[in-house]
Amino acid sequence: MSSPNRSFVPEPPNSSSVEWRVPLSALSFSEEEVHAVTQVVRSGWWTYGPVTRQLEEEFARYLGIEHAVAVANGTAALHLAHLALSLSAGDEVLTPSLSFVAAANTILHAGGIPRFVDVASYQTPLVSVQNLEKALSSKTRGICVMHYGGYPCEMDAIVEFARTHGLWVIEDAAHAPGASWKGVPCGTWGDIGCFSFFGNKNLTCGEGGFVVTRRADLAERLRLLRSHGMDSLTWDRYRGHQFSYDVTAAGFNYRLDDIRASLLRIQLRSLEKVNQLRGERVAWYRELMGEDPRWCMPFQDHPGVAAHHLHVVVLSEGISRSHVMSLLKARGIQTSIHYPPVHLFKFYRNHFPPPTDLSVTEDLGRRLVTLPLYPGLTRKQVELVSESLRWAADLAGTNVA
Repeated sequence: MSSPNRSFVPEPPNSSSVEWRVPLSALSFSEEEVHAVTQVVRSGWWTYGPVTRQLEEEFARYLGIEHAVAVANGTAALHLAHLALSLSAGDEVLTPSLSFVAAANTILHAGGIPRFVDVASYQTPLVSVQNLEKALSSKTRGICVMHYGGYPCEMDAIVEFARTHGLWVIEDAAHAPGASWKGVPCGTWGDIGCFSFFGNKNLTCGEGGFVVTRRADLAERLRLLRSHGMDSLTWDRYRGHQFSYDVTAAGFNYRLDDIRASLLRIQLRSLEKVNQLRGERVAWYRELMGEDPRWCMPFQDHPGVAAHHLHVVVLSEGISRSHVMSLLKARGIQTSIHYPPVHLFKFYRNHFPPPTDLSVTEDLGRRLVTLPLYPGLTRKQVELVSESLRWAADLAGTNVA
């Protein structure tokens, strides 16, 4: 579904506080998006309507799945997923701590308890069956995995493990639109897949999300909960199909609007091209940074098809991450941390201390650095980042975190 002739316009660096020579991420868009939004604005119908429904059909077709439900953001997608699977008070959901906090928060908001799971290794910072098994308890109801950085988990083994133990599976595919494992798209292996279209994602409309499933019963529940539990939508009543509605569940306003859907329809056509461009830049990093005792780069020779959402390095022990990031900032290179482990945040540390060993996650949480990655990143910029990282690592040889 890529558009090979599409010209990408990178967003200028954010200069509010620092003039970034190399920003962490930048939007890629064309006049097609501008035209699509203009059409919706001129149509007079801006909220959920025909454009969003077209997007739902197209996204379902792209993934080869029966049901795709557009929602307001990725957090809404995760919340609806847990609710649709009837998570009950006291139920535990196995989920990685090396993730964005939304997964754990939404488990709590749906009435469950997040039970944090360690990742496999520095080279493969993904949930493994072995670590899931260690965290399994009599209260475990389901699994919420994350395809960290856009690299797929071993979903065939995870799904088999889940079925053996009578568990459902949610895939947090926020980093992984277009990624796949053994030919099956990420987000379609489990009972429900969740996507995010935040501003730094491979596929973006600023804020937006999708919940996808093969099960008609779950799709019906997801659609109902998305819009206040109403049995008809405003768009249906606007067209005169119905005059009133009933409410059959206590739902939410988690709808996507047609303005943002119009952006996603155009972006979806170029997703494969965007992922290819991101992959090329990861290859440049691997070539230019090479084997180096001062860091390792995860996912070397990863067997899945990746979306290349993040490029991270794991600094060696004894190198100060904060010093490295400050030195890179001084050269105009923006970096970040994906992610501080969720179980170490004050709220979770106080209320949900992990019962299992999370030593790999904790070590990664101290040593991970996210480097710039986006389709418009030039080779010259990658050379600058790579050379600057060597320089910074040489100057940052302390034991300070």
